[in-house]
Amino acid sequence: MKTKDIALVALFTAMVVVLGLIPPMPVPWVPVPITLQTFGVMLAGLILGPYRAGLVVALYVLIALVGLPVLPGGRAGLAVLAGPTGGFLLGMIPGAIVVGLAAGASTLRCLLAALLGGVAVVYALGIPWLMVVTGMTFSKAALAVVVFLPGDTIKAVIASIVAQRIRRLNLI
Repeated sequence: MKTKDIALVALFTAMVVVLGLIPPMPVPWVPVPITLQTFGVMLAGLILGPYRAGLVVALYVLIALVGLPVLPGGRAGLAVLAGPTGGFLLGMIPGAIVVGLAAGASTLRCLLAALLGGVAVVYALGIPWLMVVTGMTFSKAALAVVVFLPGDTIKAVIASIVAQRIRRLNLI
């Protein structure tokens, strides 16, 4: 890995950490809050590509697991992974990779499709984990997660616009 790659992975990891530290918005009927860290994950995927974006999120998760309070609400440690948000947290790693696979796409439509595919991967891991940890049925867990769709869609639109602008300006 080149020095530039290391710097970009570190920069985007720091961005995800900062976005994750913004206080989460609790959802009364779901033990999973609405957070901004997913925006950083989306942006990393679109700008860095699959390999580096996967590293960003894996590093972020590792930092949290060793005990640094970088998760929303200042949480950290293995207990978080064992809780209802653990599947969503781990799902962000392959989600970032899926988004990164379309990092070279030039149209806004392709970027949005990649982002929504990445979100679907996060949900595909998060919902079963939520079911196991909370005892929810699939239909209840899936319905509970519907509250995240509007916010994730807005984050996807903003991330795709930002990524397109960064690429046009050759900033990275």
